Order: sequence, then C-alpha cells, then structure tokens
Amino acid sequence: MTQSADGRWFGRPSLFDAEGNHVGYEYVDRASVTEDGSTTYYLDSKLTGAGPLRNRLELGAPLAVGIVDADENRVYTGPDFYGTGHPYGTFVDAHYYSPAWQSDVRTWNQIIDRRTQVYSSVISDGWAVCGVFNGVYQVAHDYDSDPETKAHIDSWILDETEQGSRPQVLPTKQRGAWTGELEVVTADQEVLGKSLVTIEHEPLSLRRLRHSVSWDGVLGKTYSYERYRDGARSQYDGPDVWGNAMSYGRALLTTQHSDGDTWKIKGREFLLNGDLDLAIVWQHYAGDRLTHVLHGLLRWAPAEPRHAES
Repeated sequence: MTQSADGRWFGRPSLFDAEGNHVGYEYVDRASVTEDGSTTYYLDSKLTGAGPLRNRLELGAPLAVGIVDADENRVYTGPDFYGTGHPYGTFVDAHYYSPAWQSDVRTWNQIIDRRTQVYSSVISDGWAVCGVFNGVYQVAHDYDSDPETKAHIDSWILDETEQGSRPQVLPTKQRGAWTGELEVVTADQEVLGKSLVTIEHEPLSLRRLRHSVSWDGVLGKTYSYERYRDGARSQYDGPDVWGNAMSYGRALLTTQHSDGDTWKIKGREFLLNGDLDLAIVWQHYAGDRLTHVLHGLLRWAPAEPRHAES
C-alpha cells in the first residue's frame, strides 16, 4: 500500500453478478504484518447474500498475500494472490490471480482525499466477467479508542449498506454540470499536473442524455456524445464518441472510442454520494497504447431553471 493508504479502512463493498445485479455485501477486516522487510496482508472476508458467487467466494479462512512495494511496481507474492500492480499518483491499478477464488482479478483503488478510497474488483474467468465488487471506504486510526470516530464510521457503514445496490442513474430531468480538477499521470507514472474537466449534462429523455465534455490544462480535449441507458447497460451514440458501458451499482465501467481520431478512454465513473459527486478514473489511449491516467473528483452543480418566455 502507498503511505497515503495507511491505516484501517472501513466500508461495506457490494457484490454484483456479471449482469450488474446486486447479490450481496462483503465485510473485510484487514491487518498487516511486516517481518524482515516484507509485508503480508491478512484479509478476513465475510459475505452476505446468496447464489453461486457466494459459494465461489466464501472461503472459511482469512486470505493472505505478500506484497513487495517499489516505486514503480507492486508485486503480489501469494499464497492467495499472485500478480502485479502499478500506482499512478494516489490511484493504483492492480492485476492478479486468486487460486482460492479461481479467478483473474482487476482491482482499482483510488484515494480521493487521504480519507476516502473508492474500490472496485472485477472478477473474471479469462476475459469473461463473473462478478464485481464495488465500494467506498473511509480510514480511521482510532476507531477502537475514540467514541466519536466509532460513531462516524458505524454511520458510514450503514450509509454504504443503503447505497450499495443503488444503480448509476444520472439526473433524468435536471440539467447541470460536473466540474473538477483531475490529476494527469503518464503511462510511465510521471505526475504532469492537472486538467480542469467539465461535463455538461443535458437529459433528453428518462433514458437518454447528452454530455459535452471539455479538458483544459495539461491535456486539452473537447467532445460530445449521446448516451442511452438500457438497464445496467449504456451505449454512446456519437457524434464524437462511440462505445458502451456497464453499471455495477454506482460504478460505471466504460469504454469510449473517438470518431475520426485515434484516442479512446477506458475508465470508471463512480457516483460517490447523494450530492452526485463523480469519482473519475480515465485511462487515455492513443491507438491501443496507454498514454495517460486521469483521476480525481468532479462535483455536481444543477443549472439554473429555464424560465418560460413572457
């Protein structure tokens, strides 16, 4: 873990099947032990819910994984996870295999403000998704000794439990915009600075919307698209971007291809809270080559209502 992720993290991740249906919750109590310069993480995972995913992921014993943490790479050395991870500032993209789950796992951890962490794990058989974990964590260092901290964290977990099954549905009758600065990191993990990003939101119907997107700063770009939602699935119908996305609760996992250009975006757009803040991670590609990773928080502001002409 990076230093910014130190501490004890609390949350209630939700479990979704491959079709985006909410099927349960996970509770993880995580501890670490450092001996002879190496760190082992122990994860006591408890699941609620029912169905084949619980049968597959319920293990009856804590998971353990050794981690070798360097500046550019993170290596997971088993016995329960094997693979690598790469930090891009305060965002970590990890890809490993779990013999216990019999699954390939892609995990994204995004630290928002050194207190809040947005987490997703996509569980796959080869390239076929079989399940997804999503959740938001908060960190505390004195949960067991400070009653105020304990009350805050307990309330946070209850709120996450309530919001866990919420689908990623953006405002359907309210215009507005998301705005914020995203950190820009190169593919070789150099932090370049920030780009101011604005997503102007215009509902067209209860299932269709138009977004006009601008980046200004380290990376500049403008484009627009219409997005159509069909249950958990979404499609991007141009004019500047084509692609599709899948919602696993509040997290939209998206792929967007530019029209007439060589760039594309693979990313996660996570509806963080009742204020409609969006935690963004976008991987930017030129052709099929990763060039930059953008991540950060965009805050929602509704537009002024349109007044009828007199």
